[in-house]
Amino acid sequence: MENVTPNIFTTTKLRGCNPSFVTTSDGVVVIDTPQLPTRAVAMRAMAEEHGPIRYLINTEHHVDHIFGNYWFKGAGVVVEHQGVFDNFMVVTPDLDPYAYALEAIPTDDPDAAGIVPDRETYYADPNKGTIVFTGDLTLRVGDHTFRLLHTPGHTPGQLAVHVPEERVVFTGDTVFSGCQTWLMTSDVDQWLAALDRIRALDVDRVVPGHGPVVTKAYLDTQRSVLLEWKSAVAAAVAQGWTREETIARVDFRDRFGPVDIGQGYMMDHIQTLNAASLYDKLTRPAPPPAR
Repeated sequence: MENVTPNIFTTTKLRGCNPSFVTTSDGVVVIDTPQLPTRAVAMRAMAEEHGPIRYLINTEHHVDHIFGNYWFKGAGVVVEHQGVFDNFMVVTPDLDPYAYALEAIPTDDPDAAGIVPDRETYYADPNKGTIVFTGDLTLRVGDHTFRLLHTPGHTPGQLAVHVPEERVVFTGDTVFSGCQTWLMTSDVDQWLAALDRIRALDVDRVVPGHGPVVTKAYLDTQRSVLLEWKSAVAAAVAQGWTREETIARVDFRDRFGPVDIGQGYMMDHIQTLNAASLYDKLTRPAPPPAR
């Protein structure tokens, strides 16, 4: 793991999110967990070298941020927004998060095969939140403050974790640094507002959900990515393109960097998913006016 400050450790070199931890005078706070099981075990051991883990904060419900929680059982209290809790490892018609997480093990973590529980055992207790909140929440641990700021957009329960004593903010997937942005089922307008909220913080370093650590200047780059995607799809709708034509023609693989580590094969999927989700939102009938 790399030092962002003397008290902050993160890794930007793993498949999955950038899991991190902060050391304080009264223990450790973990922010997101590795998707790869052996890396989760190793990160827990490394964090506990600095003291007991007091809290584990999940910034969102996507599997690359939460799957590793299973291997942090008994290590601190899990804290998450209600929007994360409600969607934590929820199986949908489009995705089984457990199966999706296991896809990475043969290629990226083959040694994990012996420590991954079967599906039923995993889902019996994946170690989701016990402190669940709406809005914002502030935690105090030793000599450090952790401001958990609700920044919806990428996901409804999205959090940024501001540590003012370190002049650092962890944004989760509100920021994709130097790599393709996954729009998923996001709300781009909320996402832009989230970037504005983060921009107002007095910080020197931004730890993104994916990609290298950056400064606040990168928030303008992330903003432009979102606006270009939305503008391109809006222009397609205005020209009368069908959904299929929009998916085929709107593509930013050559503009916004590679796919983050380990998922290069997902480039086509990201372009399709981003264009399709925006098209659906922009063509959805407006709700009837309230009476």
